[in-house]
Amino acid sequence: MSRIAFVAGNWKMNGSLAKVDAFASEFKQTGADLSCDLAVCVPNVYLQRMIEGLDGSGVAVGAQNLSGETEPGAFTGEINGTMLGEIGCKYVIVGHSERRAMYGETDEIVVAKTKAAAAAGLQPIVCIGETLEQREADQTETVLATQLNAVLNGCSADELKDFVLAYEPVWAIGTGRSATPEQAQAVHAFLRAQIADRDATMADSIQIIYGGSVKPDNAAEIFSGKDVDGALVGGASLKVESFLDIARAAQ
Repeated sequence: MSRIAFVAGNWKMNGSLAKVDAFASEFKQTGADLSCDLAVCVPNVYLQRMIEGLDGSGVAVGAQNLSGETEPGAFTGEINGTMLGEIGCKYVIVGHSERRAMYGETDEIVVAKTKAAAAAGLQPIVCIGETLEQREADQTETVLATQLNAVLNGCSADELKDFVLAYEPVWAIGTGRSATPEQAQAVHAFLRAQIADRDATMADSIQIIYGGSVKPDNAAEIFSGKDVDGALVGGASLKVESFLDIARAAQ
C-alpha cells in the first residue's frame, strides 16, 4: 500500500498573533501544492487564528494537547477534544516527550487522551520515544514496545483507525542531534512489525513519522527509509521556507 507522507509542525510554546498571521499569509502566497499531508500544531490561544488564516491552503491545524476527559466539568485549565473539533482542529498531539517528562504523563494518561481524541473525531498524533540512557542501555525496543502496546491494548481498532504514530527519540529533541537514517528506519520498521503482529492492514496503512531535530538539510536522508512516512517538526516549522523544504523532501 502506498502511504501518503505527513509532515506536522509543532510550534511548542512559541508564537504570537503577528507570527501566526505572517506564517499563514506567507504560506498562502507561496501557492505550494504538495502531494503530502500537512499540519501545523500551535498553542491553543492561536488555534482559531491559524485555522482562519490557513483556510483554503490545504494545511490542517492541530492542537498540542487535550484533556483525557470527554465530558464538560470541573477541570480548570483543561480543553477537551470536542472543543478543539468545534473550532476546526483536525489533529492533536498526544504524549509528546515533553508532556511525559515535564508533566508526568504516563502511558495510561496517553491512552485516555488517545481515546478522547478519537471520540471527538480528531486524529491523534501519538508520540513515543526513548531517552539517551535507555538507548545506551540497549532498551530502545523494550521501551518503545511498552509505550506502543499500551495504546494498542487500551484502544479499540475503531479508535485507532486514524491515528498517526510519531517516533521521537528524546535524546534528539532540541539537542541538534538526530538519529541517522539507518537508526530511524530500523526503529520505524520495528514499530510497524509490532503493529503488524496485531493488524496487518493497520500496519500497512499507518503513517509512522519521525520527530527529532528534523531540518531541511537532513530531511531527505531521514525520509529515505521505506518505513519513515514523514516528520513531526519542531523549530524548523516556525518558518514557512524551512517547513516547506522539509515537506518537499517528504513527498
